[in-house]
Amino acid sequence: MKRMEHGIMERRVLERRGSSGWRREAILDVYILVCGIFLFVSPWLFGFVHRWGRVDAELVGAAIIALSIAAVAAFAIWEEWVTLALGAWLIAAPWVLGFAHSRAMHVSIGVGVVVVYLAYLEIWLIRESRTAGERHVAERHVDV
Repeated sequence: MKRMEHGIMERRVLERRGSSGWRREAILDVYILVCGIFLFVSPWLFGFVHRWGRVDAELVGAAIIALSIAAVAAFAIWEEWVTLALGAWLIAAPWVLGFAHSRAMHVSIGVGVVVVYLAYLEIWLIRESRTAGERHVAERHVDV
């Protein structure tokens, strides 16, 4: 049953692609990619003093970059959930890793909020289009 649901969801993703072959929501992955690049280079841009702030920005930035590229190339809903979790981690990391009240904290929280918002928006748009598609199918069956 799960295999069938997965196939239906993938087919709906393909149906939502425009004439260019891209999903409409893929632009959000591009925005998240830009956030990941900004996070990755932020230790050099802002001169992070705290070691863990630097390490966290570089590692999480690299992970967000990889997930965003993967989501644009071959979409899977789990990539968005992992990106959402990484954004939430960025918000909590300054206190967990001990670099609160620093430049690294401001960048981490700012990028984290933007990544959480964009990832949640993409998840919501995908689920909303799926339920709209189900409503459309149900309406067609009633009309027949």
